[in-house]
Amino acid sequence: MSDQHRRTTFLNEMGLGPVWLQREPARVREQIEAPVANVLAVSDVAPADGRVSAWAEPENHQSVTTPISLDTANAGEPDIARMDWDQLKTAVSSCTRCNLCRTRTKTVFGVGDQKARWLFIGEGPGRNEDQQGLPFVGPAGKLLDNMMIAMGLKRGENTYIANIVKCRPTDVNKRDRPPEEDEANACMPYLQRQIALIQPTVIIALGKTAALSLLKLDPSTPVSKLRGEVHRHGEIPLIVTYHPAYLLRSLKDKSKAWADLCLAMQVHESSN
Repeated sequence: MSDQHRRTTFLNEMGLGPVWLQREPARVREQIEAPVANVLAVSDVAPADGRVSAWAEPENHQSVTTPISLDTANAGEPDIARMDWDQLKTAVSSCTRCNLCRTRTKTVFGVGDQKARWLFIGEGPGRNEDQQGLPFVGPAGKLLDNMMIAMGLKRGENTYIANIVKCRPTDVNKRDRPPEEDEANACMPYLQRQIALIQPTVIIALGKTAALSLLKLDPSTPVSKLRGEVHRHGEIPLIVTYHPAYLLRSLKDKSKAWADLCLAMQVHESSN
């Protein structure tokens, strides 16, 4: 099966057909230099068979810079800021910086290419991840893999997957929950060091918790207000989209997520 056929197959499985082919590099650079709203408007064409395209809901796209220091020494963590990969993984495996360490089965460090151009950041481990010590291994992980394939990517090849927190957050009933702000803050130096070591070209924040933690925004900020803009985490472009677990519950928003991924591909192409 050809790569293009595989991409088409997975796009159809995600309910995102028809496939919109990426523009030629020169064309992409030309569009990126113009207001991003114009980029999306160009692709908002209804398919001939009447289906709704992934660009069916064009939005205004602007570049928003949020200055964030990647120097964790400023956060009182000079040792973490100097760690290599092995030291960092060891530190995470024995971490007791917050109460999540008391209920975890395994820490979930992250997985992928340590020099990846693409960094996907989610919320935190769920039950499956806590048991296996790997990020995105349940149904949401399968959807994330399909999203990557639709982008022409593959888990572990030029991609890295991490989370805001490395241990599974649960409520009093042992159900998954979003991490609290203090838990995210306690774990952030590890993620910051991963970002500094990887030096990705583009970061994709999967869901509200990841976006708000990375951009240091008010907890009441909805994902819908952050989508369609090129944010920045330090000097790295950051695109916000929905978490795959949310997309499994809200199929109607898959087309919006695909538009976000297309924007990320355009930003990535412009940086090459």
